[in-house]
Amino acid sequence: MTSFDPAKADGKWQAEWAGRETFRADTASERPKRYILEMFPYPSGRIHMGHVRNYTMGDVLARWRKMAGDEVLHPMGWDAFGMPAENAAMERGVHPEGWTRANIEAMRAQLQTLGLAIDWSREFATCDADYYGHEQALFLKFMEAGLVYRREAYVNWDPVDMTVLANEQVIDGKGWRSGAPVERKKLSQWFLKITQFADELLDGLGTLENWPDKVRTMQANWIGRSRGLTFRFRIEGRDEGLEVYTTRPDTMFGASFAGIAADHPLALKLAEDNAQLAAFIEECRKSGTSEADLETAEKRGFDTGLRVIHPLDETITLPVFVANFVLMDYGTGAIFGCPAHDQRDLDFARKYALPVPRVVAPEGEENAPIGEEAYTGPGKLVNSEWLTGMDVADAIAAVIEKAEAEGWGEGTTQYRLRDWGVSRQRYWGTPIPIIHCDDCGVVPVPADQLPVELPKDVDFGTPGNPLVRHPSWKQVDCPSCGGKAERETDTLDTFADSSWYFLRFASQPEDRPFDPKAIAAWLPVDQYIGGVEHAILHLLYARFWTRALAHVGMIESGLTEPFRQLFTQGMVTHETYSVTRPATDEDRRIWGWDKDPGADYITEWRSPAEIKRTDKGLIDKSTGLKVLVGRVEKMSKSKKNTVDPEPIIQRYGADAVRWFVLSDSPPERDLEWSEAGIEGASRFVGRLWRLVTAEAGTGDDEAVLKAAHRALAGVTEDLEALRFNKLVARCYELTGAIEKAKPSKSRSEAIRMLVRIVAPAMPHIAEEAWAALGGEGLVAEAAWPEADPALLVDDSVTIAVQVNGKLRDTVDAAKGAPREEIEALVMAREKIAAATEGKTVRKVIVVPDRLVNLVVA
Repeated sequence: MTSFDPAKADGKWQAEWAGRETFRADTASERPKRYILEMFPYPSGRIHMGHVRNYTMGDVLARWRKMAGDEVLHPMGWDAFGMPAENAAMERGVHPEGWTRANIEAMRAQLQTLGLAIDWSREFATCDADYYGHEQALFLKFMEAGLVYRREAYVNWDPVDMTVLANEQVIDGKGWRSGAPVERKKLSQWFLKITQFADELLDGLGTLENWPDKVRTMQANWIGRSRGLTFRFRIEGRDEGLEVYTTRPDTMFGASFAGIAADHPLALKLAEDNAQLAAFIEECRKSGTSEADLETAEKRGFDTGLRVIHPLDETITLPVFVANFVLMDYGTGAIFGCPAHDQRDLDFARKYALPVPRVVAPEGEENAPIGEEAYTGPGKLVNSEWLTGMDVADAIAAVIEKAEAEGWGEGTTQYRLRDWGVSRQRYWGTPIPIIHCDDCGVVPVPADQLPVELPKDVDFGTPGNPLVRHPSWKQVDCPSCGGKAERETDTLDTFADSSWYFLRFASQPEDRPFDPKAIAAWLPVDQYIGGVEHAILHLLYARFWTRALAHVGMIESGLTEPFRQLFTQGMVTHETYSVTRPATDEDRRIWGWDKDPGADYITEWRSPAEIKRTDKGLIDKSTGLKVLVGRVEKMSKSKKNTVDPEPIIQRYGADAVRWFVLSDSPPERDLEWSEAGIEGASRFVGRLWRLVTAEAGTGDDEAVLKAAHRALAGVTEDLEALRFNKLVARCYELTGAIEKAKPSKSRSEAIRMLVRIVAPAMPHIAEEAWAALGGEGLVAEAAWPEADPALLVDDSVTIAVQVNGKLRDTVDAAKGAPREEIEALVMAREKIAAATEGKTVRKVIVVPDRLVNLVVA
């Protein structure tokens, strides 16, 4: 028997699929359309097992749907713009495009070794000018429709790298790369008006029944629709008021201060004559802006000396503080502080010795003091004059009604969602297609001048955006008046690139972003697969983008939900490894800004490939130092606990790797990488091949046929439900049943069925086996078999036999057999005869098809 050679089979069949264009999608086909898509990757250089798991899951579905008779679109591309390429340019002295293109070549080659059923004819990278040129055209279309605007906004500014940072890139108030203290800086920014669709985006979540509940909840919370009260405090001694929005007007009798943002117009006005306040505002601008930062940062304030009059009781006045945890980006930039029922307010009140009156309490705790934690649970109003005794909901409604009747406030619906700031002060992104003219103002780039391409000759030797200091690129004639003008030097947020790529996969005309008829044929995506880390921004922005396209008439209004089904797969995890080595002078020089100058040791991560296992434990190959084993964590390049699939594929073959990442764990849970697991998958490949090359036979064997058809029915259900680990288990079970059966025609039929069942998951050995068995054409194009209903019905049952309630034996009988036949079978069993010897059978209890209990004495 010739053994199976994975390396030979992998290359052979991958070349065959490519030559035949087996997986090329045909939009004109009359077969049912099926669009399978995984979130496309960032070309960082190498894939790891997390990528393998993600793309194998989608591939199994794509192959299965093709065998089931669908016209399948399963494309691949590259989310190619972004800061990592620009950082590589600065650190390695290379051009971002060269670095990106080289990474794409490497990652494409790696992905192709997995035998993915990809339509590579539709491949593109978002850094291709003919992709981002169409994106620029869409931006201008949105602008024409009033969905784009420009205004000044505060951003996190790194004064060393001279770039805007996302909140996540600000760590302890410093830039993640430069380590420089971050500043709050006001810059002109471009925005997309996502808030115009806030209600649609929120209400649309109710139609996404095939999305994980946790993802829908996360998006709903991000949109954050709330009904509350907008009202104005009167300021003692001043004509202007202070506008506040609150979702908890019921707690107004618990107010002990008013807080305004450091950038609030009132704060800035007061700072003109108050140097101390001006200095405090400057300090606030150096802090983080994310909600996580605000939760953890020390709550600080500056007493302005102003007091506001309580609208429900004019005898009460409250001090007005400029507070570092209040932001202009939320609500009105002003709050009333209710310390007893908001943790940030409580932390602030404790620091500045402000009152903490309880106004909501569960039954029996009306007079309970507030400790270190604010009370945010349900209850009734207490210590609240005419509101006392009301439920929270009734009190909210009562205060809104009173405010509207008296004219000092109104019920308002507001959203946590803010318009999408898309400006990025960096080179490697889509140029915003705008020209600035001193005479004409903001001028869109004419359509016939798109794409606005990035210049190739850029210098990364100086921090900041190279487009700003380029000698000629930004200099341009105004399209309107012909005078001297300048291009916009900001580029688009890369989330814009990934907000419509799935449309370009479906349709790629040269003169337009896409063809609406082709989009209508393929969209929405039938199955979208990706990490839960994209649950909010990417998925929300994509949902906004399709609504915006419908708004401007470019796609049908019924296609505003781009992804019919969403699956968020678990991570592939691995142990982490580290070594502790003596610090060098160079280490101290590099890390001196945040480490003890006298530190004697440095701890560094090591990859699995950098260690070796010995009798004395794990050893670092390069230094011989002892390796410390850390926690099992998500594979990440930062902790170097990734496993490169390339040597694994070379050793075990693509099918074994694919089989392993589908096995063991449910696909929505994390999967821990193990050598034992991949070796087990490899052994199964060998078992399957031995079946294929085993002796054939004649005659029938209904038992093995039943096992095959039951496995087929179960696997089909598993594929529908994305239960890949159960698919694997059923294939193991069927393989075992076939191995136990004697050679027969039925056994050969079961083997042929097993080959087709495993084909979506292990396509290379399936093709090799299909050819060896004399199958017609490619198994990838063979029809998915149909289970015979007659073979799924059990015509025999196993019945438990008890004596005085204790299990003594089991018997197999025809399903539905009459009572007397069952009794005769039972009494003829040797074990039952032995158990009842010398005793009298007093009673025989028969539960049809399940149980017989003999009562003896």
